[in-house]
Amino acid sequence: MKKFFSLAALLLCIAASLAQDSGTPQQRYISAYYQIAVQEMVRSGVPASITLAQGILESRSGLSPLAINGNNHFGIKCHRGWTGPSITADDDRPGECFRSYANPEESFRDHSDFLRYSDRYKFLFDLDITDYQAWAYGLKQAGYATDPSYASKLIRIVEEYDLARYDHLTTAQAASIPASPHQIEEPVSLPTSQIPALEQYRFSLSRELYSVGGVPFVYSMEGETYRSIARQYHLFHREILRFNDLSEDEELLPGTIVYLQKKQKKAPAGLEKYIVGADGESLRQICQRFAVREKSIRKLNGFSADYVPREGDEILLR
Repeated sequence: MKKFFSLAALLLCIAASLAQDSGTPQQRYISAYYQIAVQEMVRSGVPASITLAQGILESRSGLSPLAINGNNHFGIKCHRGWTGPSITADDDRPGECFRSYANPEESFRDHSDFLRYSDRYKFLFDLDITDYQAWAYGLKQAGYATDPSYASKLIRIVEEYDLARYDHLTTAQAASIPASPHQIEEPVSLPTSQIPALEQYRFSLSRELYSVGGVPFVYSMEGETYRSIARQYHLFHREILRFNDLSEDEELLPGTIVYLQKKQKKAPAGLEKYIVGADGESLRQICQRFAVREKSIRKLNGFSADYVPREGDEILLR
């Protein structure tokens, strides 16, 4: 009886294995990774259908050397800020450096972050999260791939394998998706009623006040200086310089953000990091943009005093 049970169990295992192997590589890929794609959709806002379609296309359904040897499903290269393990492969040039991950989950997470925290892709998160066609064309528009047929290939994969079904979440899951980066970053007009009572005497009612991350600021006007704005808002000159990460005065161009209170130590949730673009921004400019203190960001990232951001660097904001 015992021998018969073991044989039956073995036959069941073989049948299960054959059933699993009977699907196409694409179907096996979807079965293996759809849950991770959905988790990433909830965490970052990247549609699961797009993540899966890109993974199938970029990694040849998990069968590419990068996916097999480095768990890299999206062909993300090292860039200067990468400190993790790497793998070498030929791409635009021979022997290029690609990121290597401990598991596929890390690769999927890095892909989501690459889209969410790079300026060139942030507009995608203003699209309807279930509009996979708009996302596919948006990726092509942003230059994700040089293949002129990239968008149509993604759409064909989504529709052939009905990947859009993974974009329809439960109410609780949908509520957990963070707002778009643009929405979080967007300065808001700050009514006087929202200024703490003890601080209200400082703020002029004749000038529009804005806020980023809860920190009030004004846009400088022609002819103004840090000193004149400090005087207008009953601040010490050295105080307003400190609020704006300056150790000494500098020329104030019209339209510059001037914070009137201490900036935050970290950015709001949903802006966990920033991937530096090709604009040549300084660390101070990045910190001004996100209303975070330069000293705190240097400490958080372990940056030295002479650190200069370069394209591709990943800067933690919280």
